[in-house]
Amino acid sequence: MAMAHEDTILASTPLPLRRPLRVALVTETYPPEVNGVAATISRVVEGLRERGHPLQLVRPRQAPAQEAAAGLQSGEVLMRGFNIPRYPQLKMGLPARRSLLRLWTAQRPDVVHIVTEGPLGWSALQAATHLKLPVVSDFRTNFHAYSSHYGVGWLRAPVMAYLRSFHNRTQCTMVPTETLRSELAASGFQGLRVVARGVDTQRFTPARRSDHLRAQWGASPNTLVALCVGRLAAEKNLGALIEAAAAMREHQPGMRLVLVGDGPERARMQKHCANAFFAGVRHGDDLAAHYASADLFLFPSMTETFGNVVPEAMASGLAVVAYDHAAAGQLIRHGHNGLLASFDDQPGFCRLARHAVADHAQVRALGLQARTSVLSLDWRHIIEAVESEYAAAIAGVSAFAPAARSAAPCTPPQTDPVRP
Repeated sequence: MAMAHEDTILASTPLPLRRPLRVALVTETYPPEVNGVAATISRVVEGLRERGHPLQLVRPRQAPAQEAAAGLQSGEVLMRGFNIPRYPQLKMGLPARRSLLRLWTAQRPDVVHIVTEGPLGWSALQAATHLKLPVVSDFRTNFHAYSSHYGVGWLRAPVMAYLRSFHNRTQCTMVPTETLRSELAASGFQGLRVVARGVDTQRFTPARRSDHLRAQWGASPNTLVALCVGRLAAEKNLGALIEAAAAMREHQPGMRLVLVGDGPERARMQKHCANAFFAGVRHGDDLAAHYASADLFLFPSMTETFGNVVPEAMASGLAVVAYDHAAAGQLIRHGHNGLLASFDDQPGFCRLARHAVADHAQVRALGLQARTSVLSLDWRHIIEAVESEYAAAIAGVSAFAPAARSAAPCTPPQTDPVRP
């Protein structure tokens, strides 16, 4: 694991907060949408609420009749959105600068936390800048890296320029690993802070292993089951998964490949992996049972900012085969708690997968070590680190703060904020 940079926030050294903070959190994805950003930001929301921070969650309306969720301490604000091409189950927010200006003028938050850089996130940045509010952001998706997978590689430079301009206008940008911090710093990003991500080791545990579920996959207790969890999309490097599965079957024809997730590449995957079991999208304890009931986790993606599925698989007691990148590069010690191929070394990735299927004892030993190595990734420490960034951002713009603020929590106005 890389050594911490001086800008790295460590969960063990948070800045203290003197009072609860009124937080406006803006995200263009949230459960029940299924992706890593939605999953992790929901845990941040939950953690902030548990620690007493009045929270305003601003996000697109996911269905025409959807109402704001009850139970948030200070409300949920649903904005207009549109479907993302090729991902109709996901929404992106429409511009809403005027609505946010009205919202935050009426009830001024202490800090604005922008999770995504789409039209809604850009509107939030404009509104917060106009109102001189402290702003922190997350870098959670490698949009610039996706361009080459969709035949528009020429977009990489302008997308990167937009992301750099966006994030450099915030007090800080939180990234999950030191490697990503270094990469973005070399590209001109400023104010980068490393805030790790947690994993729910109570939910993701080997105790959820199910022989009944394995039988549904066509696996006996002695069959080696390889699992992959994630979107079935071009940017996930699924060609490496297909090749690795073929290499594994050369050594052990009876091995089973289980894929959890869905996406535009599902039909192609079903054609090339006719013997695989396609489990579709899974949630909660059901997802945890799918992890725990496998033996080996294959993670071929090289476009992740982190890859939440890696610590989830490790917490579930699975040996992970991945590239030395993102969460895998941070959490796995090759040969101790998983297997790492060099970045972009597809033959090496396939060799490791084939080697793993030939040695069930090693797979079990790596899985045990994997579980042990992620037990310390407690979400409480992650939330403390996020709070620390809020405190630092507020201190950095305190000279611009109004002399007095209402003690009331930041609640949405009575008018419908859906109209931008």
